[in-house]
Amino acid sequence: MCRLLGYLGPAIQLDHLLYKPEHSLIVQSYQPREMTSGVVNADGLGIGWYHPQRNVDPFTYKNTLPIWNETNLPELSRYVESGCVLAYVRSATAGQALDMSNCQPFREGRLLLIHNGLISNFRKSLYRPIREKIGDRIYQSINGTTDSEHIFALLINELEVSPNSTIVEALHTTLITLTELAKAYQVSFSANLVISDGHQLVASRYAYGITAPSLYWLRDDPTFPDSVMIASEPIFAGNWHECPEGSILRVGENLEISSIDASPTDASQ
Repeated sequence: MCRLLGYLGPAIQLDHLLYKPEHSLIVQSYQPREMTSGVVNADGLGIGWYHPQRNVDPFTYKNTLPIWNETNLPELSRYVESGCVLAYVRSATAGQALDMSNCQPFREGRLLLIHNGLISNFRKSLYRPIREKIGDRIYQSINGTTDSEHIFALLINELEVSPNSTIVEALHTTLITLTELAKAYQVSFSANLVISDGHQLVASRYAYGITAPSLYWLRDDPTFPDSVMIASEPIFAGNWHECPEGSILRVGENLEISSIDASPTDASQ
């Protein structure tokens, strides 16, 4: 299981999110508190961020090194500022390659996605069925082999098929599709996702057949006023709220927070 972090608020240096909190992603990479699978997150890292003044596609920085051995990121994170950031440290599912194509965040235009979870026995279960549901352009754009990138492909496909859909609606449909496939092929999956277009954060805490990994949100902490964070584990002591299992959370541009029930029971109807 990976560890995730999303931030939306005033532009800040990345090191305020990645290094300075007492239970930062750096600490979570070697001493996570709430992982249900695996022990450490030593299989790579990824950061995605949006320029605070310019309306350009997001930037990403990835590496297959453990984040504690990444010597360039401390300097980069002191230089880069952003008001919308996604970050993760990776614990690779057994059998998945440790290469750059499998590192998150995944990007499509303005969208970034990070994923904590898994599809059980992915290569022998939902790999082909997912590919059969996506259009050729998106099919050809898949560079890696992870279940995470294939879930992203389903989401992007839904946004192309239904261009008037919101990210929340497309994510809900994607989770329904995954649930239907999981039932048909008798496998389980978990899909804690954080998605952004630079103006909002959309997150899910969702699973079918297994317990969903932990996910929390925090708004207007005194240390980070006028901001919202979403994280696999609280990165410091504060008034963190646990996201309910089977839910989708949206943080809007004005930091308004809304949620919908996307539980497996509702998704199957």
